[in-house]
Amino acid sequence: MKKLILLLLFIPLVSFGQIDKRLKGIDKTLEKALKSFKQTGFAVAVVENDQVIYSKGFGYRDYENKLKVDSNTLFAIGSCTKAFTSSIIGLLKNKGKLNFDDSPIDYIDELRFNNSTLNELITIRDLMSHKTGIPRHDLSWYFFPTFSKDSLVSRIKYHEPVTTIRKEFFYNNFMFMLQGVVAERITDKSWEENVKESIFKPLEMERSNISIEDMEQAENSALGYLENYKITDYYKIAGMSPAGSINSSVNDMSKWLITWLNDGKYNNKEILPQAYIEEAISSQNVAGPNLPSVENPGLHIANYGFGWMITSYKGHYRVLHGGNIDGFSASTSFMPSDNVGVVVLANQDKSIIPSIVQNIIYDKMLGLEETDWIKQGLEQIKQAKKK
Repeated sequence: MKKLILLLLFIPLVSFGQIDKRLKGIDKTLEKALKSFKQTGFAVAVVENDQVIYSKGFGYRDYENKLKVDSNTLFAIGSCTKAFTSSIIGLLKNKGKLNFDDSPIDYIDELRFNNSTLNELITIRDLMSHKTGIPRHDLSWYFFPTFSKDSLVSRIKYHEPVTTIRKEFFYNNFMFMLQGVVAERITDKSWEENVKESIFKPLEMERSNISIEDMEQAENSALGYLENYKITDYYKIAGMSPAGSINSSVNDMSKWLITWLNDGKYNNKEILPQAYIEEAISSQNVAGPNLPSVENPGLHIANYGFGWMITSYKGHYRVLHGGNIDGFSASTSFMPSDNVGVVVLANQDKSIIPSIVQNIIYDKMLGLEETDWIKQGLEQIKQAKKK
């Protein structure tokens, strides 16, 4: 009897340590990807339903000192931040504090756009789905950074549109900064406080933070790199924080993905309203021509929701967002109908790794015909260098 009890106690421990059979050989494949693309490091986590089924780091967070990446290593996630920002707006709507079709000027008195038509017509919904017709104007903040969101708000009136409102998709970081300011004016709290209190704290995302200062002081933070393992400084996004300032780990981001796969709940507690989840991952704006390509043969839609791209992958509905900021690249994605999600964080500037790794994993998790994404990615880079 004692032997039987010991055996029964031992079996769960063995099972827990095993990799899901669908991901058999994944470590070897991802090590190959790291070396093939000459990447410094990355981490990946896979979630299914309400569980993390795989989480691991590859390569180095600090190449010079050979400090390895693990699943708790902090990376800058760049524009993957946008889904957090729009979610704060969704929470405020759920509390009756605003409507998506309100004008942002109702909450930011001094805000003015480039012309009277935009002032009259632009809504918060337009900010959330890149419908304003105003292009990025990123040089306005990247080369002239400020910690004052109010200063950034004052610059928007000089940003000329290139088309009429709601006619075309124009990605715009300033519009996500504005969402953060709308939330600040309503709550009388900073955007940073809103994210920490409404999302980080209830999800126990204890490693995550929102500033370069916190990133520098935290243990197990990745350094950012350019090509050929050349280190680069962190970029202080400052007042544009609602568009892309979050730093996180794949273990923390797994909790975020589980929330989206479970109608806004984490550990049976509501974090985001289900009604908001459904609206945020529905197509709000047509983002591209929606045609399959050599790089994306399974792409049939390319739309935008609220802080998320809405796409297809080999016949499966996929919600995702990438992130790129000096020295870092990221991708957060999930398939609502398949209850699977993948987050990939890399400390490499403009890296192809997040896209490659997520595709490799979806092929395996869904039992799809496996594309040689490493070979295809290398060929893509080769062709790009010829241009």
